[in-house]
Amino acid sequence: MKESYLLKTILIAILTFASLPPGMTQSAQNARIKIDVERTIGEVNKNIYGNFVEHLGRCVYGGIYDPDSPLADENGFRKDVMEAAKGLNIPLLRYPGGNFVSNYNWKDGVGSDRPKRLELAWQRLETNEVGTNEFMTYAKELGTEPYFAVNLGTGTIKEAQQWVEYTNVKEGPYYAELRKKHGYPEPHNIKYWSLGNEMDGYWQMGHLNAIDYSKKAREAGKLMRLTSPDIKLIAAGSSNYRPDANPDEWNRTILEELKDYIDYIALHIYVGNPDDNYYNFMSTPLVIEERTKIVKGMINEVMQRTLRRDHTEDPIYIAWDEYNVWYRARSGANMVGDRALEEHYNLEDALVISGMLNAFIRNADVVKMANMAQLVNVIGPIFTSKDDMFKQTIYYPLALFANNMYGTSLDLFVDCETYDTEEFHLGLGETTTKQTDVPYLDVSATYQDDEITIAVVNRHKDNAITTDLIAQTGEFAGSLEIYEVNGPDIKAKNDFGETNVETKKLENIKAKGKTVTYAFPPHSMTLIKGKIKL
Repeated sequence: MKESYLLKTILIAILTFASLPPGMTQSAQNARIKIDVERTIGEVNKNIYGNFVEHLGRCVYGGIYDPDSPLADENGFRKDVMEAAKGLNIPLLRYPGGNFVSNYNWKDGVGSDRPKRLELAWQRLETNEVGTNEFMTYAKELGTEPYFAVNLGTGTIKEAQQWVEYTNVKEGPYYAELRKKHGYPEPHNIKYWSLGNEMDGYWQMGHLNAIDYSKKAREAGKLMRLTSPDIKLIAAGSSNYRPDANPDEWNRTILEELKDYIDYIALHIYVGNPDDNYYNFMSTPLVIEERTKIVKGMINEVMQRTLRRDHTEDPIYIAWDEYNVWYRARSGANMVGDRALEEHYNLEDALVISGMLNAFIRNADVVKMANMAQLVNVIGPIFTSKDDMFKQTIYYPLALFANNMYGTSLDLFVDCETYDTEEFHLGLGETTTKQTDVPYLDVSATYQDDEITIAVVNRHKDNAITTDLIAQTGEFAGSLEIYEVNGPDIKAKNDFGETNVETKKLENIKAKGKTVTYAFPPHSMTLIKGKIKL
């Protein structure tokens, strides 16, 4: 009988192990998240929850702006889109591009004479009905700060300087007075300015090599800052991570050549799941951390040799000013025209976005800006028709983070089961990666005024993961608020009149002492909020 029981136990163990995903290790104990509020990474900058509006497809026209819609306000802005955008608590809104900006003359979009132009980046007609002042009206109504990109493709350094004069100088010189003639007596005082967009990409109009871009960016930045001394300048770092590119060499050159002038270096990433491999896809946010750490090392190296323009000790920071899931609408007719880049997102996309936001939090010491691309219709969290709107799956984690994750980022200890991936393409046109020891629990946390906020993605497709949350300093006190983003399955989508993935507020749980145990459901993002008293 003892032999029969032993054989049965061995058989159960073998079957259990065989059912695990590739690379997963089995453990009898609970997963653990250890929280020490004295182990800190850096302060979370609100600008990591930024967004992006480009003149592309239906992002501007038919998205934020649709004067013919019954849902438009007196300025032509969609009221339903505005309300949804306010729910994202957007601190910073990038404009007007993107690839669009590399053949854009800002003067076409001000005043009463608005010429129609052939838009070459996305192959559509640009009416210039919305320009600088209209966007600023929108930004003020939304309650967000603008972040402008200048044209360093086909544009000149003089055009860049004149735009800053138009927006930031109160009175006197020609373009400041021109703004006043256009009905805006007070300057817009735009603080953040990007020196071009994706200039390392061969697809960019006016594409330059690293040295030539650095020369042009340095001189443009010099004139822009002489015009408005307090602006912050963002250089175009790597966007081209294709197998035949050398993004590290580009970034190294930009940082070396511009180290005395810039405040940020911009990085871009788009990931996808074209092979429909869930576990590979779930690991893609880890690449953000890999690339962040490489560029952080470059920044640390050049900062030893910089005088900095104002002799401050502020380092150069990283701005992930384009990131998202984008692969379905990334070829052929889906790439151009008035309906370009209209991705329809599912739950697994929302979990990847959650992982990206976790990566920004875990690197809060150097990542001080991020902009999801884009706000509406074009690979966006908000999707419209002429008379309706719905929130895509990726809306919900972004809203949870942007409304809750602030304060000091904590360096957590996470102990859970892991898995390995195959070698796979990050997305269409991207390089490959192979990830090992990918934790099933992807976690970040912030601490402020005794309040702890923990964001947890359970990457496991099938299993809940029971986890001990352990306070190594202080104790849990009171109750914990629980919010969960989930859906019936990983392919669940939202649509007009149909919400399958959303944020649900669950019942609070009591928390007292050093340890709280919680089971994170499969394919979920959970936000836990409560007190740790020291």
